Amino acid sequence: MEIRHIVFDIGKVLVHYDPDIPFSRLIPDPAERQWFFDNVCTSAWNIEQDRGRKWEDAEALLIAEHPDHAENIRNFRRHWHEMVPYAYDDSVVLLDRLLDAGHDVTLLTNWAADTFSEARGRFPFLERPRGVTVSGEIGMIKPERGIYDHHVASFGIEPAHALFIDDSQKNVDGAKAAGWQAVLFTDAAMLEADLNRMNIAL
Repeated sequence: MEIRHIVFDIGKVLVHYDPDIPFSRLIPDPAERQWFFDNVCTSAWNIEQDRGRKWEDAEALLIAEHPDHAENIRNFRRHWHEMVPYAYDDSVVLLDRLLDAGHDVTLLTNWAADTFSEARGRFPFLERPRGVTVSGEIGMIKPERGIYDHHVASFGIEPAHALFIDDSQKNVDGAKAAGWQAVLFTDAAMLEADLNRMNIAL
């Protein structure tokens, strides 16, 4: 099936993300730090900010449960900018080559609305594609079916002719369940091979 639309995830595809970067300094002991991520600022807690929950509400919820960790709970948002230190230059080159070749490119990301606004200011290449769906702005997250359908409706995309690129297998599977084509991102070299295999000119 011919690819007419290319949709990139952002975190860990175009931009690096790692909460360990600031927290390796804030909680130096590895076991203690892992406990904090497993029991306090968990992935399940953080994804709700991607769904649109306000940071103030998220922090209040955890501080009520873990008052002894109040400072580091607040540190998660306070030091967020350190968690996204750089873009993957080789992935951005591929993005630019696709755009320069005239392909229709959009972005679809699980990202809190306020921190994504910061990211846009720091990574100008995020403005190059035709548009972006940010989960925190619409109240839906991948791999829920609704966010894929919302992206399709927003940008006039034909699902069967869309290729989604994401680092999470469950999000890739979600796109396929919504009728899209999709590939799992591991690195830029593999992505370039996938694009070539699918006869997508660069």
